[in-house]
Amino acid sequence: MEDTRLYHNPRCSKSRNALQLLQARGIEPRIIPYLEQPPSADEIRSLLALLGVPARSLIRTGEEDYAALGLADMSLDEETLIQALATHPRLLERPLFVHAGRAVIGRPPERVLDLLPPV
Repeated sequence: MEDTRLYHNPRCSKSRNALQLLQARGIEPRIIPYLEQPPSADEIRSLLALLGVPARSLIRTGEEDYAALGLADMSLDEETLIQALATHPRLLERPLFVHAGRAVIGRPPERVLDLLPPV
């Protein structure tokens, strides 16, 4: 069975739109309510590997925690950023869609369709 999951925040319009796009294509991903079930540091490392991006790419810079934790400091190493994401899930960019061994940040929401075969 393919690992198909969506790191989802139902209060986020982009996350809701991404889910609707997937459902319209007949995809029912396993929903990960990441604010209630934060991903571990290991899970974040795995997501980063699937995305092929550094941890800084997953951080929402507009969140209060971003400033409060001093995450704008470009000298912070990857592990520090991963730990911040694991400890403060609100910082995690959303939605994140994982399908068939690949992942994408759903911004804009239509990007989730990039992991699906064309119709």
